Amino acid sequence: MEYYKLFILALAYASTVSDAAPSHDTGPQIRWGACDPSIVNDTSLSCGFLEVPLDYQDPSVGKAQLALVKANATGERRGSLFFNPGGPGGSGLSSVNENKDLLLGLSGGVYDVISWDPRGVGSLTIPGEIFCLDDFADYAAFFNGTIELTGIEETGNFTDPADIDALLAQAPIMQKKYEEVGQKCLNSPNGKFLKYVGTAAAVRDMVSIANVLDGPSAAINFVGISYGTLIGSWFVNMFPERVGKVILDGVIDPVVFATQEEALSFPSSLISTDTIYKALITGCALTGPSGCAIASEGDGPLDIDAKIQSLLMAAYDATKLNASIPLTSGDIRIQLFSEMYSPSDWSNFMNEELPQIIQIVNGEAPANTSQGLSRRFKDRIRSNLLAKRSSNPDDNLSFTSPAIDCADSVDLRGTTMEEVFKGIISTTQNTAHLFGSSWPILFYRCSFWPLRSVERYQGPFNKTLANKILVVSSILDPATPLPGAETVARLLGTSAVLVRQNGFGHTTNSEPSSCLKEISIAYFTNGTLPANNTLCEVDADFDVFSGVNTAEILAHLPETDV
Repeated sequence: MEYYKLFILALAYASTVSDAAPSHDTGPQIRWGACDPSIVNDTSLSCGFLEVPLDYQDPSVGKAQLALVKANATGERRGSLFFNPGGPGGSGLSSVNENKDLLLGLSGGVYDVISWDPRGVGSLTIPGEIFCLDDFADYAAFFNGTIELTGIEETGNFTDPADIDALLAQAPIMQKKYEEVGQKCLNSPNGKFLKYVGTAAAVRDMVSIANVLDGPSAAINFVGISYGTLIGSWFVNMFPERVGKVILDGVIDPVVFATQEEALSFPSSLISTDTIYKALITGCALTGPSGCAIASEGDGPLDIDAKIQSLLMAAYDATKLNASIPLTSGDIRIQLFSEMYSPSDWSNFMNEELPQIIQIVNGEAPANTSQGLSRRFKDRIRSNLLAKRSSNPDDNLSFTSPAIDCADSVDLRGTTMEEVFKGIISTTQNTAHLFGSSWPILFYRCSFWPLRSVERYQGPFNKTLANKILVVSSILDPATPLPGAETVARLLGTSAVLVRQNGFGHTTNSEPSSCLKEISIAYFTNGTLPANNTLCEVDADFDVFSGVNTAEILAHLPETDV
């Protein structure tokens, strides 16, 4: 009932208006109005709602309600540009609220930027956010004594037989927990809607919005980042005749997604993580102690690595002696992994946060300070990985991300958690030495999720499109590596152009590139496309660390494995 109360409140905001969407469709219409200021505080933005079928193949099932946001074009309007911020489970309303100027700028200001909270996201779309446990305390109690709360403890790239045995001993426990939590989600207030969330629904919802705004035959323009690229890949192949100008950035391989279990295939997406970690330690070494707190005069990248490895070992040893220590090596590893996404944060992390982590592990921080810092780090870790929607550590955890991702996944194949764990061990030993053992990761739930969506698009992914699209990727992406973008571009052939950015981080937005910005503006404003496989450099004046830019880091990466 709380969702419906919030919806009525939001509708009160949206109905204080005047501005109706153009009447291109004879069905439901959108009335734009002021946004709920608790969610969207930019008063230049408009919000509205659209009613759509819960099941496009079976209208008798009922209706869903989509919460929409719009940033008006700053120039002469040429249509709408739809945006999905990724996730899955990212809020379109929040993302446009935070990134309006960037989105209008990259599109030349000639489109209304439109986004929406997909099904299962937020408090205004119905069905809304998916909660399966009562609160954070319930989550902690449910997973007490498991790696869900501590992370995986291992050392030496998972070569110690004792570490392997300890992890495999948790396999039946974690499998049972994941199966049970899936059932809790089915029994939750939004459980009856779980089969109606997912990417195919998001695609059809976007088309429904476009039909109302621009007409049922209008080209649909779209920007999707990270998970939003899966929406994009499905859209351009489900509706090839409707494709307008589309950019996919940080690309999921749709063929792998459609044919392989994520719990088994996800480790292959970590192929660039060790190299990105080497970029972090190289930048620290190049800037030296004046720009990186853990560096000493004369340190090289491997010296910085040795200090981080020593920290992980100290936390590992302490955990073996006392399982209730403030920060485990698993906690630290997962925090490091999250840093691989955002090089713009590396200087802050190495100068502010890592020294505090070292103090906690070494027991040098005062007791009250240590307790507060360790809880803050743990809360952030769980928030990043489990899509916690609030900064209040006592609030609930959302299960929207796994609900969407797992509903889209291949059918259950009887995979056991022991098989998943053996894959993690192999990946850590052979591919991603530092981050192969990162846990928890939402994708590992999908082999134990109880249901799938009523519609999934599983190919083909080589349709001929009405217009050419841009497929974009960093050369070193920790979550959606370059081969995913290369696969999408290759399958689409002459319908796609691949652009690479010579940097690191998740999506090209992680580092600024005037080259890529100019390509985007030219594409959206006059349809100009660059040569296929164009390589854009990161701006030379963007310092990852003080006095150190991306090109310098790439030129000095050590060849030695970490």
